[in-house]
Amino acid sequence: MGLTEELFTWIHEKKCQKAVESLARNGFVAQYCPTPQDAFEYIIEEATDAESIGFGGSMSIVDLGVEAHLLSLGKKVLNAGDHALTLDQRLEIMQRQLSCSLFLSGCNALTLSGELVNIDGVGNRVAAMSFGPSKVIVVAGRNKLVDGTVEDAITRIKNWATPPNAKRLHYNTPCAATGFCGDCDSPDRLCRITTVIDRNPRCSDVRVLVVNADMGF
Repeated sequence: MGLTEELFTWIHEKKCQKAVESLARNGFVAQYCPTPQDAFEYIIEEATDAESIGFGGSMSIVDLGVEAHLLSLGKKVLNAGDHALTLDQRLEIMQRQLSCSLFLSGCNALTLSGELVNIDGVGNRVAAMSFGPSKVIVVAGRNKLVDGTVEDAITRIKNWATPPNAKRLHYNTPCAATGFCGDCDSPDRLCRITTVIDRNPRCSDVRVLVVNADMGF
C-alpha cells in the first residue's frame, strides 16, 4: 500500500468510526468493518439461526456475495430482484420480507451524525428497514458517508445513487440517460419515497455495518 492509499484509508477510517459513534448514540447497534470481508463474516454469523433472509435490492449486499453462501447453507432466501419473476411473484416476495428473520439492505446515504437516509421507488426496502423483520442489517460503505445535513444526504443520493440505479434497472428516466438528476415526472421515476431513520425504531433491531471500502452506489 502506497502512502497516498494509506492516508486515504486512514481518513476514511476516522470518518467511519465517527459515524459508528453517532449511530450508537442514536440507539443503533453499529460496528466498524475495516474490510468488506469483516462485514461478510458478521452477516453470516448473524444469519446462523435465521429461518428466512430477505434482500433489499442492495448492490452493497451483492458486492459482498453473501446470497450464494447463504443458499449453500440451505437458508431460505427472499430476493425479489430476479427479472425472471412476474410482478405478482415479486410483490409476494416483498411482502414476505416484511416478516422475515433477517433483512439485509444497503443505505443510500449515512450522515456522520448517524442518520440513515434512503430514497425508494416502491417502498418495500425502507418499510422493512423500519419495522417487521426480526433483525435488520444495513451495510454502508465509506462512499455513502455524508459530512453534512439530511438535505446534503438527499443531494448525494439523487446525484450519485439514483442515476446508476435507474440505468441498472433499465428505467426510462432522464437520469438514466444523462447521469444527472432532472427532478423528473417520468412514469419510471425512482425517487418516490424519502425516509430518514434518525433513531433506532422502537421494537426493531437494526444493526449498521460501516465499511471502510467503496460499496454500491
